[in-house]
Amino acid sequence: MTSLLYAPDHIRGITIKQPWAAAILHGGKRVENRPRPWGPGWRLLHAGAAIDRAALRDPLVARTVRGRELPTRAILGIVRITGSHTDTGEPCSPWAQSERVHLDLDDVHPLALPVPCDGQLGPWRVPLDVYESVRLQLPAHLQRLLEAVS
Repeated sequence: MTSLLYAPDHIRGITIKQPWAAAILHGGKRVENRPRPWGPGWRLLHAGAAIDRAALRDPLVARTVRGRELPTRAILGIVRITGSHTDTGEPCSPWAQSERVHLDLDDVHPLALPVPCDGQLGPWRVPLDVYESVRLQLPAHLQRLLEAVS
């Protein structure tokens, strides 16, 4: 039995249901609603197996993903979590859900081609072969940046 090799420990996956993943990658959604904060760092954005069909009826979501494919069970991009917060007054974004922790997202980079992969809940370790397939699609400056962080 061979052991599974993983990407550098500072690169984790974050699984997000569609159409929310597409809204992050293509629609300016820069907060992700979670029950608890996550630490900052780079994450491979993974579309989970399920599609949130109810979300497709939300006008903001519908406008954002209209005409886009919604791949599932694949890494679709890379994103950097810069912090997390909760809103005490007005929501920080039209994408923010009240009474949730909001992960602040920045440096969003969609991949040209989805990389098939199963994900998990919480920040999960990315298999090395998946990470390498993603890395090959990134611009050279991002490849160097990810290597420098390790």
